[in-house]
Amino acid sequence: MPRIVLLLVWILSAGALYAQEPAQPTLTVTGEGQAAAVPDMATITLGVTAQSENAAEAMDQTSEAVAAILERLDGLGLQPRDIQTSDVSLNPIWSRRMNNDTPPRIEGFEASNRLRLRVRDLEKLGVILEAALEDGANRLGGLSFGLRDPDPVMDEARAAAVADAQRRARVYAQAAGVTLGPVLRIHEGGEFFPVEAPMMEMARAADVPIATGETSLTARVTMVFALEQ
Repeated sequence: MPRIVLLLVWILSAGALYAQEPAQPTLTVTGEGQAAAVPDMATITLGVTAQSENAAEAMDQTSEAVAAILERLDGLGLQPRDIQTSDVSLNPIWSRRMNNDTPPRIEGFEASNRLRLRVRDLEKLGVILEAALEDGANRLGGLSFGLRDPDPVMDEARAAAVADAQRRARVYAQAAGVTLGPVLRIHEGGEFFPVEAPMMEMARAADVPIATGETSLTARVTMVFALEQ
């Protein structure tokens, strides 16, 4: 019994001493960094839309145009892995209601077929767009540039984010009249997103001018520093 009592007294005394110790002051800052590179690939979404009184005819028209586009793309060197059907749809075309007593009726059908293309040779980008338009593409959903290997650029952005967080920490510490201590924790956070910045140089192929631009990646990092008073 005496040993148990002494042990309990020691535990309570240690806990009281620990509770009296002040918590170490810290400083938490978030840094942001960017790195840019000239893109070396592009993603295009294009498609064909056709209307007809008959549903099958509308779908046949889009299918014929898409088949011609695919054949042309194969001749331009695009690999099957870089061509993907993103959407196929068939919708009725309703008549306008002249009044509340006249119910709407189906006047025809609209068929649509969209493709997503990944172009790894940007010198062919304008030629590919022009060829698709010539073969019947009448919808262009978007054009975005990217990097085949973004890791080196992303690492530059991360390093810049750490440098930015350290710079901010030094400013805050100096303004507060304290000494900045070692780094206690580093947490990578926030979204990484490409920012396309058009450049003055423009590559022109066929009748479609393409501005290559540059792609920027952004990194964010949160760092916790110890403070020495």
